[in-house]
Amino acid sequence: MMATDYPLADYLLVLEPPPALDQTIRAVKKHFAEKYECPQAAYSKAHITLLRFMQYVQTEARLLHRMEQLIRTFAAFPVALSGFGSFPTHTIFIQVQTRNDIVALVKGLRPIQSMLKLDQEHKPHYITEPHLSIARKLLPWQYEKGWLELSHTDFTGRFMAKQVLLLRKKTGDSHYETIRRFQLEGIRQQVEQTALF
Repeated sequence: MMATDYPLADYLLVLEPPPALDQTIRAVKKHFAEKYECPQAAYSKAHITLLRFMQYVQTEARLLHRMEQLIRTFAAFPVALSGFGSFPTHTIFIQVQTRNDIVALVKGLRPIQSMLKLDQEHKPHYITEPHLSIARKLLPWQYEKGWLELSHTDFTGRFMAKQVLLLRKKTGDSHYETIRRFQLEGIRQQVEQTALF
């Protein structure tokens, strides 16, 4: 069997806000979807993407084990959201004010980079500018009118990031499914020290 015969999947490693904050964010996304004729904004899950990659599904067990080893060494941390930002012409998002812990977590995943790289064209994408998307892939008029409104709108939210979710979308599927929740436990790897005497 050739490697091309195995199923491929897109993966996202994300932080997810708790239910109450998620509902508030979903209301913003729903409003945007209805007002600016952008239905995908209403359907996409509220999350902060940490890492995006493509890989063969059969590598999953090894990958999950290694990811868990790395992620559990990080302690839970606070996430503060405040105001809206944009990537001009195509994306509007909620800004993440507390970036240091998120960026440290993303950089902490670099040791498994070779496991995440499918080939030269499909390398893992580490997100070092964390944000929470309201709407992506906008048409020019959707972006201009939506940004005009949201750039003058207040938004604040806080939550404690206690876990990281790995989402998977197999080739041909339309939605991502949660396949693993990794706990942020703050457990440092034990290094055995040999006696000097």
